[in-house]
Amino acid sequence: MRLPRDINAQQLVTALGKLGYQVTRITGSHIRLTKIGTGGEYHITIPNHNPLRVGTLNAILKEIAVQENMSKNKLLTKLF
Repeated sequence: MRLPRDINAQQLVTALGKLGYQVTRITGSHIRLTKIGTGGEYHITIPNHNPLRVGTLNAILKEIAVQENMSKNKLLTKLF
């Protein structure tokens, strides 16, 4: 599946909410999300940009896919 090209930070935060991520802090132009799971807490920071750059979105999704133990394509299908 192809990465969305016009997604902003708020849309990504909403999509990641489906996986249990919650906003814990907003500092300047960055949003910090936290997920509490069986392995403890996991944090991810995303820039509050409109739209997110494709490379930045790709890196964020790769990191979350590893944490969720699924492929990036499966994660994309689940989120969007």
